Amino acid sequence: MDTFSAASLPSGDNVNPYAFCVDLQGEWFVKKGAMIAHYGSVTFEAVTAFASTRAYLASRFSSPVYVQDWVVASGTGKVLLADRGFDVNSFDLDDGNLTVRAHNLLGFAPTLELKQSIVPGFVCLLGSGTFLASSNGPVIFVEPPFRADPEALLGWADCPTPAVHYDTEWMSASLAGMLQGALGRESGEERQYAFVGTGTVLLQSSEVVREDPALLRLVEQQSHQLSPAQAGGLGHRLVARAQQSPA
Repeated sequence: MDTFSAASLPSGDNVNPYAFCVDLQGEWFVKKGAMIAHYGSVTFEAVTAFASTRAYLASRFSSPVYVQDWVVASGTGKVLLADRGFDVNSFDLDDGNLTVRAHNLLGFAPTLELKQSIVPGFVCLLGSGTFLASSNGPVIFVEPPFRADPEALLGWADCPTPAVHYDTEWMSASLAGMLQGALGRESGEERQYAFVGTGTVLLQSSEVVREDPALLRLVEQQSHQLSPAQAGGLGHRLVARAQQSPA
């Protein structure tokens, strides 16, 4: 059994497949709940706390939907990050553009800039630097063109935003599939993300997706565009879906 100290922990590398050690020399953006331990002189403050004192740092995080889920780790030391026993992977962007599932992103260097993606549940990282993301199983790297199950999709880099492909033949042949589609409950058999062009797509080795509470905030943010009749119709469909869900 390995026993670590501040000196023996790796610097900027995995401790094991499920935990990563950030060698902190300044600031890092960290997802709330991802820190499991730290050595040294390290503080954690909400991203919004830097809006008045260090506006440049706060401006690197441009997502009102997700900002409350993040903190800035400041100081000097080693910070251990993990996510429910999932695999933790580090990636380096070099003047790149990567879109990643928001709830799998665990941390990133402030040399990167985060923006909210137009695809619900995802965020974009721009620039150069290191970021950490968790995955349920090893990450698979795939080149377009191909179609991905939305629940297995972890992210994509340097390629166009995917289009949504519906398999109408599968839905027509399956009454259950039609009912699920009507209530917004879709599987990878009937709905996929279609990628074209060049770039790299990241898949996790399962279809288990962590529940993202920010998606509710995103829906609420857009609901003001609905008419009263539309809002009422959506409410009825959501109630019907909730009643079908297992207790």
